[in-house]
This record gives sequence, structure tokens and C-alpha cells, in this order.
Amino acid sequence: MSIAIALNAECINNLNLEPAQAVIAQLLQEGAIASGEQQLQFNIDYSQEADDPRELSEIPEIRLWFVRLDAQYPWMPFLLDWKAGELARYTAMLVPHQFHRTEGIQYNPEALEIFVMQKVFVLTNWLKQQGMPTKSRVQSLAKMLGYELDDAFFDLIESR
Repeated sequence: MSIAIALNAECINNLNLEPAQAVIAQLLQEGAIASGEQQLQFNIDYSQEADDPRELSEIPEIRLWFVRLDAQYPWMPFLLDWKAGELARYTAMLVPHQFHRTEGIQYNPEALEIFVMQKVFVLTNWLKQQGMPTKSRVQSLAKMLGYELDDAFFDLIESR
């Protein structure tokens, strides 16, 4: 099952979260948030000039829309389709980065570390509230972004 959220320039330029809110509200209302795990993709339709070399994550209006979305749903990475590259794209919307022809996306290391740790704490708390196992899911997210979290770290945060 794949869940798609269509975004157009009007939604993005007006910071309108309704397309995402409708999908998420339905999942929450149906008590089906767990079934949405790693199923969400964004279909972004945002016109650029033919000579504009920027990636979508380099366009300030799109990044701002995603910053607002993340403020509303800080646990959004739970829903993103990691296999389709949505976690990497979402991260690029929120973390300063550069594109290299040969190496691909290069996140600012300090900003990425802060982003990952913030998501670790948010998801650990949110998954507990949902009654879902946390450690393996959160470790997988961190690993996708290049970080290894050992069991001692989880013992530390769960003891507080």
C-alpha cells in the first residue's frame, strides 16, 4: 500500500498543509497510523524555469512548506517511504546540504546530527504513546541517515 500526497505550487506558496492534514487525519481517525508506516510519498508539482538548476530541496518556498509540516507532525519520518527515497528528500528539505555530481547529497554534518537526534527523541516518545515498539524503528531511521545508536543510548533515555 502506498499513500501519495499531491502538492502543487498553490499549496506550497500559501503554506497550505491541507493535503497532508487530510491524509494524516484519516489515518489517525481510522486508528490506522501503524499501517501507514513507511508508505507515504510526496508528489510535488512545482514549476521551475527551464534554466533553473536547483533541486526541489533547494527552493526556499518548498523548504518552508516542509518546515511547517515538520512543526505540525514532527514524527512524519515514521510515515515516509524510505525505500522510495522520501526520508532522504524530507531530510534535505530540513537540513542544509549541497549536491555533488559524484557523491550525491552531502548534508551539513552538524545540522544532520541535530536533526537525527531530534527525530530520535521525538519518535521514541511518539511511538511509545502509540503503543508501538521503539528501539528498532528508531535505530533504523538513524542508520538510514548514517548514525549507529547502541542499546546503552536507549537505556539512558528510557531511564529518564
